[in-house]
Amino acid sequence: MISRTTLIAVTDQTYQPTLSQLRAFVAVAEYRHFGTAAARLSVSQPTLSQALAALEHGLGLQLIERSTRRVLVTAAGMRLLPKAMATLEAADRFVASATGDGLGGTLRMGIIPTVAPYVLPALLPELQKKLPALHPQVIEDQTARLLDGLRTGVLDVALLALPTDIPGLIEIPLYTEEFVLVTPRGHELAGRTDLAPAVLDSLPLLLLDEGHCLRDQALDLCRSAEVHPAAVGDTRAASLATVVQCVAGGLGVTLIPEMAVASETARGTLGTAHFATPAPGRTIGLAYRTSTARAEDYEYLAAIIRTMRPS
Repeated sequence: MISRTTLIAVTDQTYQPTLSQLRAFVAVAEYRHFGTAAARLSVSQPTLSQALAALEHGLGLQLIERSTRRVLVTAAGMRLLPKAMATLEAADRFVASATGDGLGGTLRMGIIPTVAPYVLPALLPELQKKLPALHPQVIEDQTARLLDGLRTGVLDVALLALPTDIPGLIEIPLYTEEFVLVTPRGHELAGRTDLAPAVLDSLPLLLLDEGHCLRDQALDLCRSAEVHPAAVGDTRAASLATVVQCVAGGLGVTLIPEMAVASETARGTLGTAHFATPAPGRTIGLAYRTSTARAEDYEYLAAIIRTMRPS
C-alpha cells in the first residue's frame, strides 16, 4: 500500500529550496528508485531521503509517493518537475558561464536505439574534448518515451527522427540518411542501386518491434508505395543487430538506416541494395524544450553532433 502523507500548505513565503533538494527530487522522479537516484547523485540514500523530505516540508506538498514496491510522482510533483529541471539548468549554466566553460554540468541526453550505437563511439570522445565541463548522461529508449521525458523535464535533449510534431519543442535537423535494403548474401537484389519501393511487394520484410520509429517509417514507406510485404510482424526484434542476423539466417530482408550499414554488415554474411534517387530515408535531429534557458548551448551541441555523422 502506498503511504499517505498529509502536508500543510506552505505558509512561509520566504522558504527557498536548495539546489541539493531540487536535485534529489528530480533524480527520484527520473529513476523512480531511491537507491538508483542516490547512486547517480553520489550521495547516501538517507541523505537523498532527507533532502527530498525537507523540500516537501518546505513546500507543504507531497511530491513523491513511496511504498515498499514502487515510487510514484504525485500530480503536484509532475507539475513542479519541469520547473525544478529549469532551475537546475539555469544553475548549471550560471556556473559554466562563471568559469568560462560554456556548455557544462549534467546533460541528460536521450537517443533512439537506431542511432545510439552508431553515433556515440565518435560523439562521446568529441564531447569530452570540446566540452570537458559537460557530464552527459545517455538514455537510450524508444521515441515515445524520450518525448515524454522531454515534456516532463526528465531529459534535456533528445536525438531522434524528425519531425516529432510535439508542441513546446524546438527541433534542429542534423542530417538526412537513406534507407538501405539488407538481404541474405547472394540474394537476387544484392548489389543493385536502382531499386524502387515497389520491389518490397511480397518480400518477407523483417521489422523492429512495435514502438521503434524505424518500424513505423518502414511501414509508412510500404503504404505510400502501395506494396504489401509478406510476413510483416511474424519476426520482430528489439535491435537492428538481431534483425540483420535474422536476415543472414535466411528469414527475410530488412530496411536499415544508412549509418548502420557498415557496422551491421561487417561480417560479410549479408548483401545490400540501394534505392534509386530520390531514395526513401529519414531526418535525424536534436529536440529540446522551448522553455529552456540553454537554447544557445544546445545549438552548439547540435553543431558538434552534425560533424559526428558516420561516413
